[in-house]
Amino acid sequence: MKREPIIDPVIERPLLGLHRATNIDSFWKAARRLLSAAIPNHLIRVTFQHNPVLPMIVRKTRPVPNGFFAAEPLRSHVAGRPRKRFVRISDLFSNRSCLTKSVFYRRYLAPHHCRHGVVLFFWKNQRLICAITILRTATQGDLTAAEMKLLRQLYRQFRTALHRLGSLEREHSARTAFEELLRRLPLPTILLRWNLKPVYQNQAARDFCSVWEKGPNEARRTKARSPIPPEILDRCCQLRQQWSRSSAPRKRFKREERVHHPRSPHLRATIRLRKLSSAGVAQPHFLIECENLQGKTAPRALPGAAHLPHLVQLTRREREIVRLICDGQSNQEIADDTGSSLATVKQHIHSIFRKLEVTSRSRLIALMR
Repeated sequence: MKREPIIDPVIERPLLGLHRATNIDSFWKAARRLLSAAIPNHLIRVTFQHNPVLPMIVRKTRPVPNGFFAAEPLRSHVAGRPRKRFVRISDLFSNRSCLTKSVFYRRYLAPHHCRHGVVLFFWKNQRLICAITILRTATQGDLTAAEMKLLRQLYRQFRTALHRLGSLEREHSARTAFEELLRRLPLPTILLRWNLKPVYQNQAARDFCSVWEKGPNEARRTKARSPIPPEILDRCCQLRQQWSRSSAPRKRFKREERVHHPRSPHLRATIRLRKLSSAGVAQPHFLIECENLQGKTAPRALPGAAHLPHLVQLTRREREIVRLICDGQSNQEIADDTGSSLATVKQHIHSIFRKLEVTSRSRLIALMR
């Protein structure tokens, strides 16, 4: 017996594209292709950020006037049914005559010769995070029971893709904030994976690599980026081989090496092999601190600069709290901003102080400047 496919082959590829989306634009392109393949339509519109603070993000196949979701009777219908997932145009009006006489029809539907449609609402708790509008002409007709069933199945796919998109955006936001924080630090810092691929390199480290390769005068004149010096990478390889071949307990293994420039010994890199405390099976990574030991060219050390490598030990939430502390926010303001309790924020701050070896907020802010 032939088994029917679980997923219609027509929408299989667009559906895979939806789950590969990594930002709003790729989500919109995938959603448009998926809906166009699944359901006949005349207009598709996807909106994000339904709140009064940030401007709404809109993607559409045809121009539509602003204020669609604030128009009556759609606004009242949604307000009276919080967290409703599907709203059909036919739900808003008692009959066809009421529809065609309404301002809603004349402003949003008639210009595109549309008469039928449905809106898919996606919620996070009580907050509307996304809405997908599908409009159809009178010739295409209202959505059938089979088409609504398919939309309910696709709704779960859209919701999963949006959840993943939100996680990626939070991760990107936290990483960007942390990199922006490190970019202001004067200590050149490089972080390499076990395969020696760079994870992070701040601007001071890029400048150091240029000075190592070209010398201070040439580096200042060309301002070109230079790769990580081969002497440093070679020493990382040696340290990696020693760690892999060591029969001694890994806790007693020497995890630090220093490399000096072959012709300018005042340029020094300290390599530390660091084991990720949160991953029991992950291989270590390399933390490289670069220094210029010449008094005239050495960067002015800030209080606590020796402890800056410990920044890599902070969790994503702790890095976010460090940024908020540097912005001058109180514990209660941080709790409100992060959606955490006051006790949880205090626990995070205690952990940050312990990891960065500081004793006060002023000391932490001085370390970050």
